[in-house]
Amino acid sequence: MHSHLDLESGASPDLAWQEEALCAQTGGDFFFPEPGSSVREAKRICALCPIRATCLEYALTHDMRFGVWGGLSEKERMELRRTGR
Repeated sequence: MHSHLDLESGASPDLAWQEEALCAQTGGDFFFPEPGSSVREAKRICALCPIRATCLEYALTHDMRFGVWGGLSEKERMELRRTGR
């Protein structure tokens, strides 16, 4: 499974922020767990990440449906969208 962490050289400038993300340094397994698995570790890493807000905004703007983005799970992002942020 490919994730937002798979950056190729020459990635578009609007995705350059991903290179600074803590998830890019830890690997995608925490952020794309198997269904029913805990996202606690991913959220802990996100909480320490300096670009968490940018990541969350990207996920909401691009309707990312899987994984932990900006410290929120899929379900939490759906709820945020439903309530109008």
